[in-house]
Parts: sequence; C-alpha cells; structure tokens
Amino acid sequence: MTEPRKTGSQELEELGTAALSVPGPSRGLSELTPDGGEVQAIASGWRLALREFASNRLAVICLALLLLLVLFCFLGPLFYHTDQTYTNILNTNLPPSGSHLLGTDENGFDELGRIMVGGQAAFEVGGFASGVAIVIGTLYGAISGLVGGFVDGLLMRFVDILLSIPFLLIVLVIATKYSGTVVEISLILGVFTWLVPARLVRGEVLTLRTRDFVLAAQTMGSSRARLIYRHLIPNAMSVTIVNVTFLIADSILSLAYLGVLGEGLTPPHTSWGDMLGNAQTYVQNGYWWLVYPVGACLVFVVLAFNLVGDALRDAVDVRLQRR
Repeated sequence: MTEPRKTGSQELEELGTAALSVPGPSRGLSELTPDGGEVQAIASGWRLALREFASNRLAVICLALLLLLVLFCFLGPLFYHTDQTYTNILNTNLPPSGSHLLGTDENGFDELGRIMVGGQAAFEVGGFASGVAIVIGTLYGAISGLVGGFVDGLLMRFVDILLSIPFLLIVLVIATKYSGTVVEISLILGVFTWLVPARLVRGEVLTLRTRDFVLAAQTMGSSRARLIYRHLIPNAMSVTIVNVTFLIADSILSLAYLGVLGEGLTPPHTSWGDMLGNAQTYVQNGYWWLVYPVGACLVFVVLAFNLVGDALRDAVDVRLQRR
C-alpha cells in the first residue's frame, strides 16, 4: 500500500524539524546566520568618511584644539578686557605679570589681548580667502572639465601661466597699492589661490562626466549650467572640502608673510605676522614673550589645518574605495 504524497508545506516543515534536531547547540531559525557571516547595514559614503576621520585620533584632537582656539580668539576679549587701540608708552615691553599675563609689546599693548585680536584677523582672512578661492576655482574647473576639447586646453594653459608666476610676489605688489584691511587682503589672496582648486575640480569633473547619471541628465535635456550646479559640483564636494583646509592654512601663512614684510594689516588692526614683524628687533634683547607665544599659535594653527586636511583626504579616499 503506497503512502499518500506529501505536500510542499509538509516537506518544508519536516526539513525544518530535522535541522533543529541535529546534535549541537540548539538555535532557532531566527538565530541562523549565512555562511558568509552577518550582513551589516549599508552605510552612506559620507558616514563612512566620517567614521574613518574619527578613527584618526591626531586629526580629531587637532580639530578640537582649533575650535578651542577660535573660541579663545573671538570670545576671549569678552572676558579678558584690554585696550588694543591706544598706545601706552609707560607700559612698553613689560614682562609677564598678574596684570599682563603675557607682558606687553613695544607700544604698550597687552600681548595676550593682541594675540586674540591677531587670531581673529588670521581666521577671518583664512576663511574668507579660502571661500573666494573655492568658489572661483570650482566654477572654473567644472566648466573646463565639462566643456573639454579646445576650450579646456585653453583654460588650463591660462592656469599654467598664472602658476608659473611667483604667488607671493604678485600679492606683495598688489598689497602695497591697497590699504591693508581684512576684506581687501582676503580678496587679494583668494583671487590668486583659486588655481589649484580649479585643477583638482577639473580632474574630478573629467571622471564624473562619463558617469551614467550625467549621461542620463544630458539625455533628458539638462543644460550645461544645470549639469554643473546640480550634478557635477555636488559630486565633487569631497575634493573641495579637503582642499579648503589647505587653503585656510596657506592663507593664514601668506598673511603672516605679508605682516613680517611690513605689508600686512593697517593699525589698529593686526595679525600674527604683524606682531612677529614688529618683534624682530627685540629678539636679541630677551623679550621672549613677544615672539614665542604668537609664533607657537601660528605654527600650531597651520600644522593643525594641514593634519585635518590629510585626515579628510584619507577618509575621502577610503569612501571612494568602499563605494
């Protein structure tokens, strides 16, 4: 006598019961994992980049210290009141004391308060100049990379010509003809530092313009302006974000160069470079408080921005590899 034929559901139920009855640690069906291991949730590219950046402890520490220094420069004068406008000849070159924590300079200004004011100018010039350079360089590089052909070659040759001219010489000549305000020096530095971002963005756009989403947008009738603003520039933001940190460091350093050469900000404004330039004659006299504190701030800020930029670049590279 033949057994009745089993249905598909009955066979699956028997197989499941047999699997659970195998000797070994008892596990429910919900606890079974695939042979390749556990399946992890898919993280976005920016989240992967942030996680990779957070794994770099040195860069995270530098970023935290930079934020503290920014707060120190902009909020410090609200708690540590000093007169940074009128000179006081009676208090010139005083050593550090209870009334002047870092002493005074050759004009009687409190050195600690002077460092705060100079730091404000450094961060303002660095941020404004880098913003101008990124905007010009991103638009220039995106247009050059998207158009291609003869126009691309012509635009890049113009960039090569400007790169062959000494940057500091141009800035120094132009700065002598204009009053040294934060806005004017920032514009001068920004106008002559957009060349490197332009080449970086152009190289990124050359790879992006052959992607499927760009071809699909072109097929749907998107204009070149829409391709640049809505597709190419947003997808090239990783390159620009990394380059901003280096531009800020370079702008702060360029401002310091101008200050040491005597072409920095006009009084009562000052920068760390102006302070170092004025303190050159006092180095041999033992007035260490006029050189070392402000010099340490300048070195730390430039180094910290470069370290943060290196960490961001590594994080972006990892994100692109995992994508």
